[in-house]
Amino acid sequence: MKQQKIITGAGLGLRRDFLNEYDALDQSDVDFMEVAPENWIPYGGRLKEQFKRYADRFPFVIHGLSLSIGGPTPLDIDFVKQVADFIKTYDIQCYSEHLSYCSDDGQMYDLMPIPFTEEAVHYVANRIKQVQDIIGQQIAMENVSYYAAPGQEMSELEFLLAVLEEADCKLLLDVNNIYVNSINHQYDAEQFLKALPKQRIAYGHIAGHYDEADDLKVDTHGSDVKPEVWSFLDMAYEQFGVFPTLLERDFNIPKMSQLLKEVEQIKALQDKYQQAPAAIA
Repeated sequence: MKQQKIITGAGLGLRRDFLNEYDALDQSDVDFMEVAPENWIPYGGRLKEQFKRYADRFPFVIHGLSLSIGGPTPLDIDFVKQVADFIKTYDIQCYSEHLSYCSDDGQMYDLMPIPFTEEAVHYVANRIKQVQDIIGQQIAMENVSYYAAPGQEMSELEFLLAVLEEADCKLLLDVNNIYVNSINHQYDAEQFLKALPKQRIAYGHIAGHYDEADDLKVDTHGSDVKPEVWSFLDMAYEQFGVFPTLLERDFNIPKMSQLLKEVEQIKALQDKYQQAPAAIA
């Protein structure tokens, strides 16, 4: 019987730019990796072979880009079934997506905020349940950065908690997004963090952002993680215990050695709290 891989420790997103970095990653502190299924499902041939090499070596999670869970158009059921097959083929441990939407009549290539309303809670939760029924497991929804809150009737925190509860899904905890939102929307980040349900955390993200102004931060994934966000991850481990955490870097990609130093920082924080990091929930 094939032994199931377990997600623990510190992770890194696998980009095609990294495919020739296998030896460096194999000898690194990277415990697991993440890809967007949209970037790999359509391909066969050499790319498929290269991905399989990584999937045989590393446990994987997948973080979707196009599910558009809050969008007005019907879910793309064919795509969700493809994701379900991808999960089975590569023994994927978790499928996560953004608590946002990115399509209407077409793909918008940006993450748009879902209105924080009770109606939207029910709508989104029902769509999450549909996805979970198809793939046969809970998915994790990521708390996202946003810059406007149209039609707001409840707080970001109230909306997030209501969706998690009604959909009975997991949480992908992005500490940078909490920090960015707390500055942009003037709320207490620590209070927000402490209100989250520990039992729903599947894994975490940490990333860099751009300081547009003292009161405006932009979530870019295009720079090194800021010291204040490292401190916030430390606070999250203190609050919840260690959970698997992945470094996101999507733009201005530095040398692999620099990325691995940030992965090592995740590991150092995890080691501060426990020697055997908790597995993915």
